[in-house]
This record gives sequence, C-alpha cells and structure tokens, in this order.
Amino acid sequence: MFYVILFAMVAGFLAFRLYSVLGKRTGHEQPLPKPAEERVAAAPLPRTIDLKPEVRETGSRVIEAGAENGLRAVIAADSSFDVAQFVDGAKAAYRMILEAFWKGDEETLAWLVEDDVRNAFAEAIQARKEAGHVLDNRLITIDRASIAEASVEGRTARIAVRFDADIAAVTRDGEGNVVAGSLSDAVATHDIWTFARNLRSDDPNWKLVETDEA
Repeated sequence: MFYVILFAMVAGFLAFRLYSVLGKRTGHEQPLPKPAEERVAAAPLPRTIDLKPEVRETGSRVIEAGAENGLRAVIAADSSFDVAQFVDGAKAAYRMILEAFWKGDEETLAWLVEDDVRNAFAEAIQARKEAGHVLDNRLITIDRASIAEASVEGRTARIAVRFDADIAAVTRDGEGNVVAGSLSDAVATHDIWTFARNLRSDDPNWKLVETDEA
C-alpha cells in the first residue's frame, strides 16, 4: 500500500501512510509534551452493532474493558471504520511520530498531529536545541497496543490507544558525547495517545490530539 519514490518526498509519504493505515478500512530522556486534556462523552450506543470476536480477543486484548460502547458509536457514525486496521495504523503512527520528534523533524510532525500537540512538540524541540542536546533514541518494540477509550461527540470521534513499548534512549551533547541514557538497555515505556477525526470530513486522516503517560 505504501511506496517510497523519492527521499525528498518523505514528509508527503508519511502523511499518505498515516492516511492509509489510520484513515480507512481495507522512560524518555526528554518526556513527550502533554497538551491539555480534552475528554468527550461517548455517543448513545447502537446495541445492534457487535464487534467481531477475533477483534475483541487476539492474544493480548485489543479492546480494553469499557471501550467497546464507544467503538460501537464510532462504527455507527462511520460504517467503514475497521478496529483491527486502526490499531495497526496507530502503531505505525506511534513509531513515525516518535522518530520525527526525536529527530526534531517538525515538518513531518505537522502532517501527523494537531496544532496544540505540534506546538508542544516544537517547544520541546527548541528547548533541546538550546541545551545543545541531540536524542539518539530507538523504538525497539511495541509490546502491546490496545484501545483504552473511544467516543463520539458531534462530528468528532476520539480514540485513545494504550502503548506498552521498549525504547533505547540516549541523549548526546553537540560533540556526540553521551550525557544520559544507554542504547544497550531498553526502557519500558507506557503511553496513552488519543487520535481524533472529523467523521463528516472528506479527509479520512486521524491525527494525534493528546499524549499522556499510562
């Protein structure tokens, strides 16, 4: 589904990939910034919509207790929404956004996150530059990604995904010397990221609107 044509088109490719995997059916040495929390209530539940057993239970649980009602509301509002593909896309987005943040790639972040999150990332990147630090982090593995919450209010759907991951984190100074962390020892990281989309928009792209620690 995804094709890399030119290195110079990386930002556009990432945006297209996020569109494809999220948008349609078929500890850190420098903590992530946390925009203000904006919770919304779940829409009324259409009980006639059932979630597939293979989606509810696939090894570790994909949908956490309490999230099913909200997901039914999302599916009722957007019949093309696919739970399994959304979770796969969320994992891809988690990796892309983390790597862009670590590299200070604000252009790529602009494609993947909403304004409040982008501004918070930009402030953290600027502070890092002023300190003369460079992050040399690697996402080793995503052990689990599960939907923790889902809701629909008006035109907007929001889905919170819990990520349990192992990250090798190193901070270097301007000369490349390690000032914190270790690339040989991965750190267990637990995050909850919330993605949102206007369900009545022609744009099927989900964007990151909130980050928090689990």
